[in-house]
Amino acid sequence: MSSRRYACMDTLGLKWDRLAGVTTDGCPNLTGKNVGLLKRMQDKVTEIDTDQKLVFLHCIIHQHVLCKSLLKINHVVDVVTKIVNFIRARALNHKQFVALLEDHESEHSDIGYHTAVRWLSLGKVLKRVWDLKTEIREFCQMKGKDIPELSDEDCMADFAFAVDVTALMNELNTKLQGRGLFVHEMHTLVKAFMRKMLFLSSQVESNNLTHMQTLKEVTPSADHLHRYSSMLGALHCEFLRRFEDLRTIEDEMHMISSPFTCSVDNAPSDVQLELIDLQSDAVLAEHFKSGCLLDFYSSLKEETFPNMKRHAQKIFFTANFDPNIVDDNEEDNEEPEEETEEGLGLEPYRFEPAIASDSGSESESESSGDDDGDHGDFGRLQNADW
Repeated sequence: MSSRRYACMDTLGLKWDRLAGVTTDGCPNLTGKNVGLLKRMQDKVTEIDTDQKLVFLHCIIHQHVLCKSLLKINHVVDVVTKIVNFIRARALNHKQFVALLEDHESEHSDIGYHTAVRWLSLGKVLKRVWDLKTEIREFCQMKGKDIPELSDEDCMADFAFAVDVTALMNELNTKLQGRGLFVHEMHTLVKAFMRKMLFLSSQVESNNLTHMQTLKEVTPSADHLHRYSSMLGALHCEFLRRFEDLRTIEDEMHMISSPFTCSVDNAPSDVQLELIDLQSDAVLAEHFKSGCLLDFYSSLKEETFPNMKRHAQKIFFTANFDPNIVDDNEEDNEEPEEETEEGLGLEPYRFEPAIASDSGSESESESSGDDDGDHGDFGRLQNADW
């Protein structure tokens, strides 16, 4: 089995001595401590270079999607799904509802389906149904359809909270899917979101709904506010738990993203002297301010800053699954199902641009692509060949 896995590396043209890290979706036969693929890959790399340590991460966007299970808003989603299906499932109902919106000169011209496999679509549908709740009530009364939840204060409070919190998570999801983001930038977005959850939890507990505009439209009781505050706090704790692996390389990420302000004492021992040389160079400091990180580290001389370049290589090529794939997670389960040996597959990570070395050789610049093919629920390798 191991030989088959190693053969994938050779077939894909990936060099073991250039391997910087592996990002997975948490599948058990990948992450097992004793016989998992990651353990075997580290053992293989150690045979070549005893000092080489791979970075193993769980896909950031995939982790973010899994955190939604803490929200416990299924009762709201079920009602919204029932409403949308009632309107859209029958052509006559749909036509009459669209005509009603036109008569009311509504801001929205229609109502869309919630696609179960798309977390982003859920937030959009919740917001759309909330905005059209008055027209929906009128339409249901006209058709003799009783949906008591639309008149229930408790249900509407939960609905309003669900609209606000899914909007916040959708905002983070969209930012994480931005092109060209490095892992330290994604980590910054996640940390900011966790701080927001603590801040909002405190505000909601004290009935300050400044940043929860939809919830502000209703009058939630003290019990509701306490429950919502607890849910936001639990969401913060879940993010903290799931992104624990990023904290293991947090100092290294900070060193690479802010080399002129980071502490030399907290830097890895192999780069401390190089870091002092770097921070003492005024020319490099100006170059760092005026250019992008890739250009800056590409300009460093290999003979002067070999370890700094190596650490930057590892951080830059610590990547994630294609967000178009991980957002298609249909299940709310804690972890993905275990994959079979026969289903194991690996795919090389494509990155553009590559960082050139000082040897004069040109590094290949490979596009990440927008392919919608099936990448499989396995790992994405970061083969950082500078």
